[in-house]
This record gives sequence, structure tokens and C-alpha cells, in this order.
Amino acid sequence: MESRRLGTFALRAFLPLLGAGLFGTTAEAHLFGAHGAAAAEGLAHPFSGLDHLLAMIAVGVWAVQQGGRALWAVPTAFVAAMAIGGALSLFGGTLPATESVIAGSLIVLGLLVGLAVRPAPWMAACVVGFFALFHGYAHGGELPAAAAPWLYTFGFIVATAALHGIGMIGGLALGAKPLLRWADAGVTAAGLMFVLGAF
Repeated sequence: MESRRLGTFALRAFLPLLGAGLFGTTAEAHLFGAHGAAAAEGLAHPFSGLDHLLAMIAVGVWAVQQGGRALWAVPTAFVAAMAIGGALSLFGGTLPATESVIAGSLIVLGLLVGLAVRPAPWMAACVVGFFALFHGYAHGGELPAAAAPWLYTFGFIVATAALHGIGMIGGLALGAKPLLRWADAGVTAAGLMFVLGAF
């Protein structure tokens, strides 16, 4: 019953965000790069790259697997660290090997979910926070020309929360079913392919 209530809450909280990310940008697509489209472009960006998409969904699934405080601490840590990474990029900072770390995040997150690893909540938050810095840095580095930086950042933060929500809903729905393990094996495989330059 508790899982059902959590699933209902997650649906109500995150479906509007998902709708904004998937559909809210289409009406403004012709404004790409314009100041008024900054938030819309930020919303769309995490949905446009398979590496970001899979990592953010996997974070939501892993949070549900752990339960307890990790249910909210893990996604919150990812969003907060991603915002810091985005700001670092916008202000001209640098992070080494960004694409390699992002690819590595898929491998690690896929394994963590596939093996149902349950560390202390603070440790899980540190793991996802580390990877989120690089995801945020990559988002910030792809800011469209002439876009408003903070609106763009707000957009990709909202989209990230929506993707975490999708992962949480999926994790609640599948529980310990074998399909979940196969899905996360696919995430790990995608990470390996990114590392090998196949994408």
C-alpha cells in the first residue's frame, strides 16, 4: 500500500514536469536561441541526449530501490550538484574528461541498480552528486546562443527532476522484477558503447 501511495504521489508531482519537457517546447521550437525560448530549450535538452536521459532515469530507479531517506536525498543531491556544474560552465570553469565521466556514470549507475546496491544515503548522494556535476557542466556548455542563462538552467533542472520522477515511477512499478535488471544491464551497455565511441 505504501508503494502504491508513493507511486501516486510521484505521478502527480512529476507528470506535469514531464509534459512541460516533452510538449512545452514544441510551440516555441522556432525561437531556438532567442531570449524567450531559453527555459523551453533548457527543458528540452536533457531529453535530447541518450546519455543524460538514461542516467537521470537510473538515479530515480536507484533512489526507489534504496527507499527511506535515499528516496529523496539521492535525486535532490543530483539536481543540486547538476545546478552547480551548470553554473561552473556558465562562469567559465572547467572540468576534465567530462564526456568520459558522463559515459562512466551510465556504467556505474546501471551496475548499482542491477546489483541493488544499498549504501548509506549520504554515500549514495555523494556518488550521484559527483556524476551530476559533469552532467550539469555539459548542459551549461551547450547553452544556445543568445539564450538567457538562468532561464535555460532552470529549464534543464526541471526536466531533470521530471526524469528522476519517471525513474521513480518505473522503479515502484517494477520492484524486483527481472525486467528491471535487464533494463539496467542495457544502461550499463550503453555506457560502455559511449566509452568506446560507438555513439
